[in-house]
Amino acid sequence: MNGSIDDGYLGLNEAAVYLGIKPVTLRKWLKSKPNLPRYQIGKLWKFKKQELNEWVNSGKSANCPQNTEKNENERITSCLK
Repeated sequence: MNGSIDDGYLGLNEAAVYLGIKPVTLRKWLKSKPNLPRYQIGKLWKFKKQELNEWVNSGKSANCPQNTEKNENERITSCLK
């Protein structure tokens, strides 16, 4: 036995690495993205890989406005800035 338990959850630092962002960015996302799938256990934040994948693939992770621009080209352009 190697002493580690694979509980299926990633810690904050591991989740940040998995998403390709810095831990400080993920901490900001905890406050600014209420739809970010996460679990709080005491003072620790935990994340499931599968739920992070679904969140990213659904497009809910983007900071783009959804149908608030006059047309699709303006919406896409605003997301690229």
